[in-house]
Amino acid sequence: MEGGFDYYNWILLPLIIFGSRVCDVSLGTLRHIFVSKGFKKVVPVLGFFEVLIWILVVKQIMNDVSNPICYFAWAAGFATGTWVGLEIEEALALGWQVLRIITNKECDNLIAALKNANHGITVFKGEGAMGPVKMIFTVVKRKNVEQVVFLIREHNPDAFYSVEDIKDTSKGVFTQKSTGMPFIRALFPLRKGK
Repeated sequence: MEGGFDYYNWILLPLIIFGSRVCDVSLGTLRHIFVSKGFKKVVPVLGFFEVLIWILVVKQIMNDVSNPICYFAWAAGFATGTWVGLEIEEALALGWQVLRIITNKECDNLIAALKNANHGITVFKGEGAMGPVKMIFTVVKRKNVEQVVFLIREHNPDAFYSVEDIKDTSKGVFTQKSTGMPFIRALFPLRKGK
């Protein structure tokens, strides 16, 4: 643009690059998370759109390699896209987790509460640093972890517990609440044994 400010190259193009990088990096972050959780069907689709967006953005940057704001928009879009992808994954709460609860106190109320909430449990007697303990194991969908933690705090607040991701489950007793997101069930059908 001769004799005036070039709005496209200095404002619009950096905004397009930033928004596109947020999209493609969010898709990439989700793709990596879905690979680790075993959701194989959706990963190629995410990869396709991630790379398509990326190549379009690179083409725009190569059109004007002298614009430093485009580089800043590229980097800011990458950082923001990583954060957005993690937030989306956390909101979806996909996958399964195992909770290990260890207590040296009476835990019959906690065991009953977990059973009443339809959580499958396995209980072991063990020996801890300060004497006998009970270990309670339960495998739950990620969206149900907060409910189990609430039950632990309500019925046995001094219990030690840990939470860990697991890739797959087979057989067992699982809560049968709907995710409330039928489109997610369509994209990620439950695998055998669930």
